[in-house]
Amino acid sequence: MAVASGTPEILFLSHGGGPLPLLGDPGHDEMVTCLQRIAGRLRKPSAVLVISAHWEEAVPTITSGATPPLIYDYYGFPEASYSIQYPCPGEPELARELQSVFHRAGIEAALDDARGFDHGVFVPMKILFPDAAIPCVQLSLTSNLNAAEHLAIGEALQGLAWDNLLVVGSGFSFHNMRAFFAPETAQTRELNGAFEQWLQETCTSTALSGKDRKDRLIHWEKAPGARFCHPREEHLLPLHVCCGLAGVRRPQAFVLNILNKRASMYLWQ
Repeated sequence: MAVASGTPEILFLSHGGGPLPLLGDPGHDEMVTCLQRIAGRLRKPSAVLVISAHWEEAVPTITSGATPPLIYDYYGFPEASYSIQYPCPGEPELARELQSVFHRAGIEAALDDARGFDHGVFVPMKILFPDAAIPCVQLSLTSNLNAAEHLAIGEALQGLAWDNLLVVGSGFSFHNMRAFFAPETAQTRELNGAFEQWLQETCTSTALSGKDRKDRLIHWEKAPGARFCHPREEHLLPLHVCCGLAGVRRPQAFVLNILNKRASMYLWQ
């Protein structure tokens, strides 16, 4: 169904392991294909706001530089990983408007004109929009990792008037680093699958009211397999921001395997 150009499209994506999606790693084939499929469904945005799991600050902080550099915030990967380029411009005007939106909602927010884009931004953006022509702004998580607070950050974004904006929550629906490198067992498969089923139901079920969904996301730790899938929740919280912004809208779910784990992505159009 067509939506007004002022209504943002919203995408929560699972961004995979470091730069591996850009290096032809077979464990990321489904992820790359899924993002390419999603890219074909998106309007061409005027700008992209990315909430990355890889930036935490005391208050929501927004990149405001005109030409942000890249931050190669990973180690132990092939040399080519450190020469990846994604020279998209920033959008200082959008950054200032975001700060104003947060202040109007009673949320303290800061600008950072020096920080660059981490791999939670440039890896998926290079797949979605490889020509690097669309301006990007990055928004941090808050370091308390409070679920209700990140939903409120998303709700505050409903007050942003920016035509044809794409909002991307860049995290991972499964993020247990030890489990990625340990032998898979029937128990770990069950825990992974149970949390994914809960997450997909929470985001997409029409049987849940907006309040039900919000309550489930706030108390996400009660979900089956929650702390196995997210020993630390920074890769889940970009989804909370997306859901807060989406309000009563329901997304389409994309279910896939990444690094031999069940994962999901969500698109609100």
